[in-house]
Amino acid sequence: MKYFDFHTHAFTDSLAERAMSGLAGTSGIEPATDGTLAGLKRVMAASGVESAMLLPIATKPTQQHTINNWAASVMGEGIYSCGTVHPEAEDAVAETERIYSLGLYGLKFHSEYQHFRPDDERMMPVYRKAAELGLFVVFHGGWDPFGTEDVLATPRRFAALAEKVPELTIIAAHLGGIKMYDEVEDVLAGRYENVLFDTGVVAGYITDEQAYRIIKKQGADRVLYGSDCPWDQPENEIKLIERLQLSEEEKELIYHKNAERLVFKG
Repeated sequence: MKYFDFHTHAFTDSLAERAMSGLAGTSGIEPATDGTLAGLKRVMAASGVESAMLLPIATKPTQQHTINNWAASVMGEGIYSCGTVHPEAEDAVAETERIYSLGLYGLKFHSEYQHFRPDDERMMPVYRKAAELGLFVVFHGGWDPFGTEDVLATPRRFAALAEKVPELTIIAAHLGGIKMYDEVEDVLAGRYENVLFDTGVVAGYITDEQAYRIIKKQGADRVLYGSDCPWDQPENEIKLIERLQLSEEEKELIYHKNAERLVFKG
């Protein structure tokens, strides 16, 4: 079986140690890699993962140019990447155009780090530009160790965005929202053709029974395999998917075919 991990993270070598120590200390999670691209590639090889999508996040407006340049520079040999814009950046729409020109595949947003709700009206010009250019958008979904009790990226917010910008391809990570799976089932799964889920780091937060219900309701053709490495080992989500009573065709869609359709436009 081929595996395309659609939810991974890495940092520049100069930043990795500091970033990983801070994130690991706050989350209490033992990371699977040292945070470098080389570390990610080692874990990929050990887990049989052939391809991976990097999802960088600008936590300040001043970071987006540098991060996007780095993301474009590291692509190749099975590594693909999204770009990132910050909601408070005055040039967010222009940077979305530059992301496209760099050959990056989409935009990554993390509401808990960037302090905005996915359906925020100020973001609509960015989303519409992304849709015009054929870029998908990936959002962290649900609870996060760095967030507050007021979760910003909820299934209801994704539903609202899907209705506001139906031409935009939205990927709601973590099966639509960590620790919000009842709401995912109620208002999001299977309701919007332009919404996909990924399985990033869900193995530790969901029962097999609920994961199965969500995937079946959503449709395997709109679910992407992802691990959120280095915050989970890639094999943990593979083991979860293998425990579910899915057909080989459904598993192939999740493991690599849906990702290839998005990346290669086929």
